[in-house]
Amino acid sequence: MIRLLAVPLAFAALPAAGQETVPADLAGLAVLPAFSFSAPPADAPRETWISGRFASGTTPVRDPMSKATNDLRHPFFGQPLQGFSGYAAERASDGSLLALIDNGFGAKANSSDALLSFTRIRPDFEAGTIAVLDRVWLHDPDMLVPFRIVHEATGTRYLTGADFDPEGIQVVGDTVWIGEEFGPYLISATLDGRVTGVYPTLVDGAELRSPDHPALRATSAAGTDWRLPGSGGFEGLALAPDGRTLWGMLEKPLLDETGASEGDFLRVLAFDTETRAWTGESLRFALTPGAVAIGDFNFIDATRALVIERDGGEGHPSAACAPGATEGCFRNPARVKRVTLIDTAAVDEDGFVRRVAQIDLMDIRDTEGLAEGRETTGEVPDGTFVFPFVTIESVLRDGEEHILVSNDNNLPFSAGRMSGVADDNEVIRLHVPRLLSAE
Repeated sequence: MIRLLAVPLAFAALPAAGQETVPADLAGLAVLPAFSFSAPPADAPRETWISGRFASGTTPVRDPMSKATNDLRHPFFGQPLQGFSGYAAERASDGSLLALIDNGFGAKANSSDALLSFTRIRPDFEAGTIAVLDRVWLHDPDMLVPFRIVHEATGTRYLTGADFDPEGIQVVGDTVWIGEEFGPYLISATLDGRVTGVYPTLVDGAELRSPDHPALRATSAAGTDWRLPGSGGFEGLALAPDGRTLWGMLEKPLLDETGASEGDFLRVLAFDTETRAWTGESLRFALTPGAVAIGDFNFIDATRALVIERDGGEGHPSAACAPGATEGCFRNPARVKRVTLIDTAAVDEDGFVRRVAQIDLMDIRDTEGLAEGRETTGEVPDGTFVFPFVTIESVLRDGEEHILVSNDNNLPFSAGRMSGVADDNEVIRLHVPRLLSAE
């Protein structure tokens, strides 16, 4: 377990913008096209062969490929291979990654026909492609989920995006751990996706709930019945180098008893995978000015970790919509998309972890032209590559001087690379020696 060390307050209380911003160079780009799907499990309900019936609202669209969103049409045949929302620190001997796929179409109400899964992928940066090697479907045949699920009456009980919203993943021994947002809960499962436990989140000895918690109703009140905003549960799930402790980082600030935000910082909570219990230890992570959420969280050594920070915008700022314009532009362009290095061994007396350095994903150097042919709406300077997605949700160290970063493409809704064109899943390799060596 990580030991939290106090440092002098004057040193730790620097503003979030005070850490150094260091350069990043594009070293590789691999793409999985947005229109990528797989068949559901053979024993899944027949209805799962079509997904996205409710993607645009609670009224179902029953005719496949009949509803246009961006340049795609849904409902889709099959289950989409989209939305990478976290990388496990564990990597296979062939270099492949374990990537978590999110809840489907972005909300509890519109994702009941999206099956939950994680997948093993292998980016090929020379070819510019991403191979999908395996897909594992989450299921609950032992009825351990403590509420009614969509496929309650089936034998295998495959889980859907109306049951959980998985956002962070790690592997400890032969157990997969998943952090999710609706409860928020931690979920344990076997390597083949069979649920072995569902653990409520505890803060100060009390269960933490969001408005999407299955026990809440329309009359529930912010600050009393729930203290976490919607879509504010676990977005990052990091495995400490002890191989035992999980640190779950919430996506949004907690609410106080009046329903107001407790501040521009996020809670990070520790869970012991051997005792399967929350330890009571916690950190506070101060957000970069302009950031509203985090996207992922992974350690790079014994105490330092990488965190993705982001605003709620997408698209290059040079293509911001003029007054009255609606097409070929971005109403809320991306401005704050960062990867920040923190040091969990340096924590001030208020519990804030030290921010060490960061890179700007909207200003990546591409002196070798590796992204040539990857068009972006707007006027991106020559020799510059941008990652202008609303949700950037996976980061992992890749050797001594590189990291991997990827987006959640929110199929079919996000269109941050090209206006009106559904985003692909992109995995980029960045050369960032100064970030990884920063102390």
